[in-house]
Amino acid sequence: MSKKLLMGNEAIALGAIRAGVHLVTGYPGTPSTEVLETVAKHNDGTIYVEWSVNEKSALEVAAGASFAGARTMVTMKQVGLNVASDPLMSLNYVGVKGGMVIVVADDPGPISSQTEQDTRHFSKFAKLALFDPSTPEEAYTMIADAFDLSEKYGEPVLFRPTTRVCHSCSSVEILDNLPKTKPCGFVKDQRWVIFPRLTYTNKFKIEENLKAMSDEFSQYDKNILTGTGKKGIVSGGVSYTFVREALNDSTECKLLKISTYPFPDKLALKFLEGLDEVLVIEELDPVIENELVRLCGLYQLNTKILGKRSGHIQIAGENSPDSAANAIQVFLNQKEENSLSKISFQESSLPALPVRPPVMCAGCSHRSAFFAVKEATKGKPAVYTGDIGCYTLGNAAPLNMVDTCLCMGAGITVAQGLARIEQARTGQDTYHFAFIGDSTFFHTGVPGVINAVYNQTDIIVVVLDNHTTAMTGNQPHPGMGITMMDNVTTNKESRPSKISIENICTGIGVSALIKVNPFDLNASKEAVTKLMALKGVRVLLFDAPCIMIEKPGEGKAEIDLSNCNGCKLCLQKYGCPAISIESDSGKAAINTALCVGCKVCVKICPKGAISCK
Repeated sequence: MSKKLLMGNEAIALGAIRAGVHLVTGYPGTPSTEVLETVAKHNDGTIYVEWSVNEKSALEVAAGASFAGARTMVTMKQVGLNVASDPLMSLNYVGVKGGMVIVVADDPGPISSQTEQDTRHFSKFAKLALFDPSTPEEAYTMIADAFDLSEKYGEPVLFRPTTRVCHSCSSVEILDNLPKTKPCGFVKDQRWVIFPRLTYTNKFKIEENLKAMSDEFSQYDKNILTGTGKKGIVSGGVSYTFVREALNDSTECKLLKISTYPFPDKLALKFLEGLDEVLVIEELDPVIENELVRLCGLYQLNTKILGKRSGHIQIAGENSPDSAANAIQVFLNQKEENSLSKISFQESSLPALPVRPPVMCAGCSHRSAFFAVKEATKGKPAVYTGDIGCYTLGNAAPLNMVDTCLCMGAGITVAQGLARIEQARTGQDTYHFAFIGDSTFFHTGVPGVINAVYNQTDIIVVVLDNHTTAMTGNQPHPGMGITMMDNVTTNKESRPSKISIENICTGIGVSALIKVNPFDLNASKEAVTKLMALKGVRVLLFDAPCIMIEKPGEGKAEIDLSNCNGCKLCLQKYGCPAISIESDSGKAAINTALCVGCKVCVKICPKGAISCK
């Protein structure tokens, strides 16, 4: 055995390999992405790994493999579970044969997500067991326990690391692999067909399993650390790590770790014995807190439960070592000094970092696409619906080109609703542009295009095809012609076969489609103007690779200071981060470390002061 410094996501992946996983599917989404990528990196050839087109597909592929007795793992982030919720809600009633673990990374903050969802609610809603690791080390061993529990009860299990567990690094002791079983194969049985009568019968079994699992989890007496006082602290996930760090082995209060669902009632009741007050420190919602309040009411206990509902813990955002230590100090009446911890959590004397809003990369093709549409629609009534991806940043000044953003694929369908009402309300034509990326198009964009064509809605779908899933780290998708197993998909002529967005849209029956390079501003603006003159569902396909995989040009932009008059139009209209204004001269300057030679600024400057060599 040896030790390795592992990111939490790497630990989860290696733990799954150790547990004998046969198939791993998922869709990239920060903070979960590295789990599947690590499995692919360390795959010895016995594991099938795929980036699926969306989380629903990923879960259903894994379910099929599990029906055949394979151990399977699915990876996603918390909003991805929304997409996968349809098969998930039914799967517990059907059950599984091979162990199935669904890794759902929650994102307190949120740091890189639309929502602050708490997957523990989904666990309760779907009546599924859940494991909540507090450190990368614990995640490494706990994932094997999750597979074992799944097979023991014949149900899928949720595994919920949060951002700090996913992306923090720790020294993990690498254990020997567990014996890897061979899938027993699919056996035809009525149990795999979900009928109302079967669902009704299985509901009783599900409820019995929840009680049995609660009792089983209550046997983890090691989760209670005894103290001398009448106060206790309950925590779970990464917050428990912060609590242990702040307490520093103090015995002044009792401590309980909750790392599972169903809630271990018997363990919690044992913990509550003799306590007057309990502080609950958790992310994101007051899930543990509510369960303790329930127990106190059910068993008529006088213990006072403090936490998010009482205002002792913040109701949104991440917990931190500092916030946990401060809450504990207040709870234990030690407000003046942090005598519980050897670590100083006092604020740094260093100046605060400057606020830097997120921006698209210098030379990003999306910026050119937005700019072309904005220029072509100037002075005309237009609404721009956006979507989830790098291009969401098109909402920022100076582009201001994202008026709505709901969830993946919704830009196309939201545009349809807006078009219907605005046309009926005003009787005038408003141009509705729906922006969507290539990976998102495959994820959930196609049904929206079908809906628009079927219902004959006048919208312009703008597909920003940069040949990758850029926002989460350039993962492959169906439009790239390569899979996560490094297989190049081929057609009948054995040539690399990419799923063509152009062919999909044409096959659906859109009224018009124009494909253009967004770095060609004149051609791009002409394409927008042509499509605006037409009716029906029109598609504008902007085709240019992400600069992270292929630079758009050679050389660097240069400023001719003799021609530059400091009008700032290059910066104020286009907003490329490689362009700045010199404070002393008031003239434009190029950051050559950022410039990728796209040449768009050359075409924008009205004085011809910018060139690219």
